[in-house]
Amino acid sequence: MFLGLLTAVAASVCYGTGSVLQAVGSRKSARREAAAASTTGVTQRGGPSLSSTAKAAVTWEFMVGTVLDFVGFGLGALAARMLPLFLSQTVISANLIVTALLSIKLLGLRLTRPEWMSIGVVCSALVLLATAAGHEGGSDAAMSTHWWLLVISVVLMGGGTIAVRLLGSRAAILAGLLSGLGFGAIGVGVRILGGLSPFDLPTLIADPALYAILISGSVGMYLHTVALQLGSVNGATAALVVGETVLPGIIGVVWLGDASRPGFAWLAVVGFVLAVAGAVAVAWYGEPEGGPLPEPERAERAPAPVG
Repeated sequence: MFLGLLTAVAASVCYGTGSVLQAVGSRKSARREAAAASTTGVTQRGGPSLSSTAKAAVTWEFMVGTVLDFVGFGLGALAARMLPLFLSQTVISANLIVTALLSIKLLGLRLTRPEWMSIGVVCSALVLLATAAGHEGGSDAAMSTHWWLLVISVVLMGGGTIAVRLLGSRAAILAGLLSGLGFGAIGVGVRILGGLSPFDLPTLIADPALYAILISGSVGMYLHTVALQLGSVNGATAALVVGETVLPGIIGVVWLGDASRPGFAWLAVVGFVLAVAGAVAVAWYGEPEGGPLPEPERAERAPAPVG
């Protein structure tokens, strides 16, 4: 249990640091687009174009953030095999705290008192969850479950991408939520993925869950980038937290046998609800621009083509 928690915390730090660095890269790209008076950085509905998102992805800050995301993914995959999903996904989702704190330094954001209180709620909820968590369920699931995960991933990621493109500049929270659902699907997929223990390459390649992981991860990363371009880093990350925590936690308990300690189910439920509520509160109370900004960042946030 302790090693699993340590792994999940390390994944959380990687994800949180990566999100802020990606936000820095996204906004640097937006500033360059604005300085060049580019008209190709937005769609007709005001959202970022594919070329704009691609330019954001090649800034050094974004690339370092992406490397951290991959490290976080590996650590998170280990945690998903070692802990109940409702605990591993929630601890990993605490990267919101890392994101919020680093945003103060790297993005010049100011957190309001309600935001600090919300972060405190999330921290307290994680303590409750760690106290209540029991054994993780098994990794065996019917092959139909693997196929359903693939189908749902394709529908969510494909349909979600279309919806985000249609909503344009209003799609920040939706993009964050969908990216969270994608990352949550990764957690479920890693848990049920065949061919890992013992390692069997043909079984691994033939498993639909592997392709659900690849689709959810790649499209989820794209949607997360769009969310960072369109909205506040804390708000986008909070929406991601809800997406990657709630559904995997429910699936783990209902279908995969995850459980709390005997007599502590109520505490696990309270901790889970508080963790999600705290994340939502950060998005709710967070100002779109993160509060008063230093002059360079204020200029960067002036009506620019990508956000």
